[in-house]
Amino acid sequence: MIALPGTQARRRIYLMRHGHVDYLAKHVVATGGVNVVPLTNRGRLQAEAAGAALAHVKFDRAVCSGYPRTHQTASCVLAAQEHPPALEIDEGLVERGNGKFPKVNSRAELVELMRGQFSGEGVTQPGDRAIEGAEPAEAAQTRAVTSIRRLLREAGWHTALVVAHEGINRLLLSWACGAGPNATGAFEQDTGCINVLDFDLRADGEIARTMIKSVNLTPYNWLKHGMNLTSLEALFERAASQELR
Repeated sequence: MIALPGTQARRRIYLMRHGHVDYLAKHVVATGGVNVVPLTNRGRLQAEAAGAALAHVKFDRAVCSGYPRTHQTASCVLAAQEHPPALEIDEGLVERGNGKFPKVNSRAELVELMRGQFSGEGVTQPGDRAIEGAEPAEAAQTRAVTSIRRLLREAGWHTALVVAHEGINRLLLSWACGAGPNATGAFEQDTGCINVLDFDLRADGEIARTMIKSVNLTPYNWLKHGMNLTSLEALFERAASQELR
């Protein structure tokens, strides 16, 4: 088995969230095309910053969900590689289906709603609100974990780039730490962030141990200065400001 230098059977995945996108752009709102929204200029700069930070890392594999925002982010990162691998698509990594998102009138309502969205059952505390038609967290976690397990079982690599989405990354990190879907709310995922996960494998390719080395690293702003809102809070603030115009 090909393994990280100095190890017997260890592989590393650099798990990224795609760069910044504008879900409130007029053409996105008009068509409901959140699955095809591209990176903004800000998102490209974030992806390029990640590429610069990872330029010294030799990727053997590169995988994305196939949505334009993950494909563009991965392409920016791979552009900084001297000999980049071909970019593969795994639809098991597409974002969790969010269902019909209801209108919220305050940040407090948003927090209440997303507490349910980032839990295993959708509703875990009195007053939590589930999102109608949302993909169950367990189902989304199962398909994403299946994709990662399949990648780990494949031969011929020890370092991979995987570019996915906020919800999927939260679910993968909660699985990696052994806490299950109910832990997703603790794993903030800023746009363009990098997580580092190591996996010790048995001879049959199954996981013996998982280690989370780093979480939510943002090369464009390492110390998070001024990054005081979650991604969803920032989206809500923008939506609210547009309504006031």
